[in-house]
Amino acid sequence: MENTEKQKKQLAKTYEPNEAEDRIYRFWTEGDYFHAVPNSGKKPYTIVIPPPNITGQLHMGHALDNTLQDILIRWRRMQGYEALWMPGTDHASIATEAKIVEAMAKEGISKKDIGRDAFLKRAWEWKETYGNRIVNQLKKMGSSCDWERERFTMDEGCSKAVREVFVRLFEKGLIYRGERIINWCTHCRTSISDAEVEFEEKDAAFYHLRYPLADGSGFLELATTRPETMLGDTAVAVHPDDERYAHLIGKNVILPIVNKEIPIISDNYVEMDFGTGVVKITPAHDPNDFEVGLRHDLPVVTVIDEGGIMNPLAGKYKGMTIMECRKAIVKELEEKGWLVKTEPLKHNVGSCYRCRTVIEPRVSLQWFVKMEPLASPAIDAVKNRDTHFVPERFEKIYFHWLDNIRDWCISRQLWWGHRIPAWYCQDCGHVSVSRDDPTVCEKCGSSNIKQDEDTLDTWFSSALWPFSTLGWPDKTPELDYFYPTNTLVTGYDIIFFWVVRMMFSGLEHMGKVPFDTVFIHGLVRDAQGQKMSKSLGNGIDPLEIIEQYGADALRFTLATGNSPGNDMRFTTEKVEASRNFANKLWNAARFILMNIGDNKVEFGLPDRLELEDKWIVSRFNSVVAEITENLEKFELGIAVQKLYDFIWDNFCDWYIELCKTRLQGENASGGRQVLVFVMTGILKMLHPFMPFITEEIWQTLPHEGETLMKSPWPEFSSALHFPEEEKEMERIMEAIRAIRNCRAEMNVPPSKKAPVYIETAFIPTFEKGKMFFEKLAWASEIKVGSSFELDGAVSIVTADATIKIPMEELVDKDAERSRLTREKEAVKKQLDGVMARLNNQAFTSKAPADVVNTAKENAARLNEKLALLEQSLSNLA
Repeated sequence: MENTEKQKKQLAKTYEPNEAEDRIYRFWTEGDYFHAVPNSGKKPYTIVIPPPNITGQLHMGHALDNTLQDILIRWRRMQGYEALWMPGTDHASIATEAKIVEAMAKEGISKKDIGRDAFLKRAWEWKETYGNRIVNQLKKMGSSCDWERERFTMDEGCSKAVREVFVRLFEKGLIYRGERIINWCTHCRTSISDAEVEFEEKDAAFYHLRYPLADGSGFLELATTRPETMLGDTAVAVHPDDERYAHLIGKNVILPIVNKEIPIISDNYVEMDFGTGVVKITPAHDPNDFEVGLRHDLPVVTVIDEGGIMNPLAGKYKGMTIMECRKAIVKELEEKGWLVKTEPLKHNVGSCYRCRTVIEPRVSLQWFVKMEPLASPAIDAVKNRDTHFVPERFEKIYFHWLDNIRDWCISRQLWWGHRIPAWYCQDCGHVSVSRDDPTVCEKCGSSNIKQDEDTLDTWFSSALWPFSTLGWPDKTPELDYFYPTNTLVTGYDIIFFWVVRMMFSGLEHMGKVPFDTVFIHGLVRDAQGQKMSKSLGNGIDPLEIIEQYGADALRFTLATGNSPGNDMRFTTEKVEASRNFANKLWNAARFILMNIGDNKVEFGLPDRLELEDKWIVSRFNSVVAEITENLEKFELGIAVQKLYDFIWDNFCDWYIELCKTRLQGENASGGRQVLVFVMTGILKMLHPFMPFITEEIWQTLPHEGETLMKSPWPEFSSALHFPEEEKEMERIMEAIRAIRNCRAEMNVPPSKKAPVYIETAFIPTFEKGKMFFEKLAWASEIKVGSSFELDGAVSIVTADATIKIPMEELVDKDAERSRLTREKEAVKKQLDGVMARLNNQAFTSKAPADVVNTAKENAARLNEKLALLEQSLSNLA
């Protein structure tokens, strides 16, 4: 924004966000205003962005998440912090590989056809083509990230950090390779971690089966939801204390259909009082059964392959899908008398969080992180308040996940991602894990070594994000200055995905928590409260909203009504209201500029402040303190609502109107100074929420500095606190509101002026406000005194005055009597409610003293108002 633009000191008739926003964003980036550097003279404030997937398109969840982060970072930057918002993107191994495989399928080729190197070449090309799409969309939102520091989870530095962590954990014995039962997605054809399994209730069935005892003496009855897995049964189990079956432990049953003997074992895993107290044990296809199998050294018989198809060990069912096999087996069991009954059942079924395919438990040779030693410090860190959650209730989810954590399966059967840095010697069998790619076996020296084919779980690299992005494992000035970071802003749906893993990773590798606060927000839902999704067709594209209403209107809507941890409903009507608010602000700025004209306006406040000046300045001062406190508590929705109310009601609807007459008089310069002072403060406080329009207006007003985003945040000043003047002005305003409301009820047009008589104990106050009544209450003359004898006057009662207006020719007496009676009944109802509380001993004895005192004050005020209304009715009669 050049000086010539500043000197025009004018604004277009209407604000056009489509024209302004890109221009202003370029101004910020060209000015390098988002960039942060280690600065010993400043305190750092750091947020790391939850890196969006390179497959991502901006959706409402992103819009909310990044709006909240940008509000915090812009606010702290204005407070004088060296504020770093670290941006970047995630390689998203499963999602990205799926996209590329899908594109290749349209060409008629597969991964196997082209091989790993050619596939990865395609993946990097895809990343270059589409990977920046989400970044450019974030810029449209106004995100003030330090784009010079943008990172990617597979860039050279992050990849170095991933390799270093893997090697360190392996050397400490915290990473191991072994056969364990894992979550397997038959569609993505890869293992996934517990955190990536989403559960939903589905209809199913309990199949009650009979397994014949091998000695022919009878049957054991048991139940299963998955009869197709019985082909892999290697035992049945009972509880060791169950007297019903004690005599059978150690004997065998005949496995139906397969017709082989399997043992009857005892194990504490079995619940005696559930069903018959007998369970089938299938170590290859159930995580609990796998553990039982390890304890009893049972064979592991896998009957379902990687694609969810029955394998050769399934015998005649080979080649069937799981559901086809289930149907066929149930039919055979029924025909041969082994099916006792089928019961309908609702139960939770785990699905892949990416493709929604039902998860298949599968025994597989995989790499794991040993979690118990890492989980313990992460639990202590939150218990000790090194890191705290906002809202605090989400700590329960965090603790629950860590208290029940299992070893983390980190290997994925994918090509796109960080390849596991393990090499297998084809001659001696030794496994080498190395920071650098080896050329020979470290044990026998053979060059016949082969790297592991698998890649690491995407979350393995994301877990390192708060320190890998700052240069770790190298000791960099950025790492030393900006770590630990300050605030992590994220949705409650990825607490266990990401937050938990960043916590234990930061503690393990940096010795410090990665952030001091986890600010949790909810989901953006549609107008009916439903989650936005493609399948429901209720998603709203943020970019379309920006195109129609501007980024500021979208941001303001997402911030308004936002409460930590709670979902919010999004409607276009709310966005329209936000745009209307922007227009209100724009028009207020145009009014100020029009009245400045060619006049020079000094910075700061004038030496002489009128009553209305002290009122607006004092109100502004209080709002500064309140909003700053709200932001400190992450109450962004409350903060922006207070700001909205102050701007719309106090400043635009009252102060500007109060100023209009004065700006034509002798103290116009003082009015102009106050208008500019308060408007400048408003723009500063509103800037984190609506950065574009505030920058545009600020540049046209008298100002110091290059950009609003670098100007200092307002601070509360006791010198600007005028409580008595606030009370005086509120008395005047209440009287004006009462007159306006009364005239509106009686349909008296503004053109019909009438004298106003004010009976009050606050005569000096109302004397000061005479000119306001002329302008805003359409008074032809104003008289202030302790009492006026008027016949046929309309009486309007406030807490501090009785206002009488002789309106015989303008108003129907009967209508006025009805109005006073209605008001009297309303006041009486209010008074009855307050007295009911005060007459309740439980309230007066248990409620805080200030609450009780407030109730007493309300009762006194209402009694006084009631007496005045009764007097007015009497006078009218």
